[in-house]
Amino acid sequence: MLQPPPAFRFATLPVQGTSAQEAAVLWLLKRHCSLSPAQLGWFYLSLCLVSISIATFFWAQGAAMVMTFALLELLAVGAAFLLYSRHAGDAEKIFLQGGQLVIELETAGRTERAEFNREWVRVEPKHGDGSLIEVSGQGRSVRVGRHMRPELRPLLAREIRLALRAC
Repeated sequence: MLQPPPAFRFATLPVQGTSAQEAAVLWLLKRHCSLSPAQLGWFYLSLCLVSISIATFFWAQGAAMVMTFALLELLAVGAAFLLYSRHAGDAEKIFLQGGQLVIELETAGRTERAEFNREWVRVEPKHGDGSLIEVSGQGRSVRVGRHMRPELRPLLAREIRLALRAC
């Protein structure tokens, strides 16, 4: 990857474009997750083994209800982990290439894409108080910045506006 200009704090410049006209500025905003879905699966499997082992010990001692509650607990924890795993890969990809500003929002495995003509697009915080950034133009509007801290969103908006003017 090439290093972005000093004015760009959140953007990267991919190497794929060989000429200056093909080079795109890319902002990749991802959810901060401490565990990947695969790591979470292995953790859940180990949790199941430990919990079932303890429940089996008490079941053998004559406490039959322990197994029922252990299975209910594992079912509830499994449902919560499944919800976490569905959203662990959520991301917002904003890139400027040629005359287009393209925004791809991935939520729970679904991708929404919006393209804006760079000369007609407006980039502004919705309320100016750290709220989501609204990108609008040609009768469409998309809000981005869900995966960043609210105090950094105005900086991202400024950076996108700068890239729209500069590139």
